[in-house]
Amino acid sequence: MTAQLTCFGESGNAYKAALTMQLSDYAWEAVPIDFFRGAGRSADFLALNEMGEVPVLVDGDVTLSQSCVIQLHVAERTGKLLAEDRAEMLRWMFWDAHKGSSQQGTLRFQMNFLPEEKRSAEVIAFLTGRVQAALATLDRHLEARDWITGDVPSLADTACCGYLYYPEPFGFDAGSYPAIAAWLDRIAALPGWRHPYDLMPRALPGAA
Repeated sequence: MTAQLTCFGESGNAYKAALTMQLSDYAWEAVPIDFFRGAGRSADFLALNEMGEVPVLVDGDVTLSQSCVIQLHVAERTGKLLAEDRAEMLRWMFWDAHKGSSQQGTLRFQMNFLPEEKRSAEVIAFLTGRVQAALATLDRHLEARDWITGDVPSLADTACCGYLYYPEPFGFDAGSYPAIAAWLDRIAALPGWRHPYDLMPRALPGAA
């Protein structure tokens, strides 16, 4: 049975789930959502996920939302991308949800997808500082290791890289974070890896 992931290409959180399935050889297909035109607030979608967010995974009789939950579901079913030190893996997944993806995603949205007249210079400046601090933490952690935890890639890696392959500017410059840049290259060299815009359908009107 093929699992269905409601997602759109611009979502780094959806990418975490999609990439985890991709690297685990999990049978899945993308279900597009017209997110930028408000489909996430529709009655049908809210019936699927009351939080009104992507990703949402429908896998047989199981429906899951929140990327970390979906990642764990896939890893536990396949036995892949599970770190030997589960607590350390979860520590970095939760760190990413609080300090990484949440701030990177918000800043990227402010800088690229929000209409210019609605953008706030003060919010952008505040979030830029937060994003830079988190990236510095991750870069230091990766200076002496290939993967976030242990000797092989795990869910910690597919979580923390969620927004870092996107071309839109949001304060991440690979040249300023050499350990992160090398780590991203290692992830991209894994069998099955694909860029988010190649893995999921884009939702932004007019996007190629």
